[in-house]
Amino acid sequence: MSTAAAADDDPSLALRQLLAPLARLALAHGLTHAALDELLKQALVQAADQALAAQGELLPHRRASRVTTSTGIHRRETARLLHALHEGKLAEPPPQRSHAAALFVHWRSHAEFCDVHGSPRELPRAGAATSFESLAQAITRDVHPRSLLDELLRLNLAAWDRERDSVRLLREAFVPQGDRGRALRTLGRNVGSHLQAAVDNVLDDDRRHFEQALWVGGLSDASLAEWRSAVQRQWQSLLDALVPKLEQWVERDAAAAAADAAADQPAAPRWRVRLGLYSHQQAIDDATPAPARAAAKAARKSRKKFPTEADTEAGTEAGTEAGTEAGTEAATQASPSPARTAAAAASADSARPAAPISRKQKTR
Repeated sequence: MSTAAAADDDPSLALRQLLAPLARLALAHGLTHAALDELLKQALVQAADQALAAQGELLPHRRASRVTTSTGIHRRETARLLHALHEGKLAEPPPQRSHAAALFVHWRSHAEFCDVHGSPRELPRAGAATSFESLAQAITRDVHPRSLLDELLRLNLAAWDRERDSVRLLREAFVPQGDRGRALRTLGRNVGSHLQAAVDNVLDDDRRHFEQALWVGGLSDASLAEWRSAVQRQWQSLLDALVPKLEQWVERDAAAAAADAAADQPAAPRWRVRLGLYSHQQAIDDATPAPARAAAKAARKSRKKFPTEADTEAGTEAGTEAGTEAGTEAATQASPSPARTAAAAASADSARPAAPISRKQKTR
């Protein structure tokens, strides 16, 4: 194996890129090295224990020995952590459905609560039809509409005009303000699911998770503002298209599960899905690595506005002629089939091939 190939297979660079923002988050919240070390040991032991469980039953002492061997953690520490894991002390409770989040999404994605432009309407607080009260009751009848309104007000997601007795949304996304704990839980679930998908795609052969990323350099402030607006419009389009369908599917599957239970049939598997869209921008400065600067200079000389498909296949984030201008992360070569494509944006450039984006897709 060549030195370059060995470097590509080394996960250290990907892990360093993942740990940098986690370190920022930890420092901002006062987490010390000791606390992070404990969290990392817990995660390593849990991952090793799950891998062993998939292979079959082992006696407790054999399991501890195998976990120690694979993680490098002292046997006594391994035994302590395994005991805590099997007692449920390390388990994170499953995410609970937030009525406030469900109401927010329903308001933004259902036509009866939106204007002709698709924006959420200002609603009368009370009333039998097309009011905040009817919206809240469409989500749940276990929580009073006033309680849901109070929650949206507390999170600074909505405003209540008391004179007109109407309610309007203040934000375009459910990112609660003034609720740091919930924002952290949202971060953990969203980024955690994204990272799980990326790691699955790198380690497994079936590539069951869709993951793609587009990157480009050299945008001005004005273009960056247009980019943000375009991304927001794309997200709203996804919500409008998928939320009603998801609600229909959940209702249909719940009815099927109830019918199976009534007929004393075994329960069918159920799945939780998560779809996200993220964008990230970073200023370009003189710290750009020398190879990337040379590639950028070559790209300017070539006067290419966009790379050809062949260029995109060769482009990487390190800064080839194509990658410096536009391309997809981890677009190294074509995959055998479109179903097996993935761009490992969350875990650095994927070691597996990903299908290139066509010119039509890039300019759309």
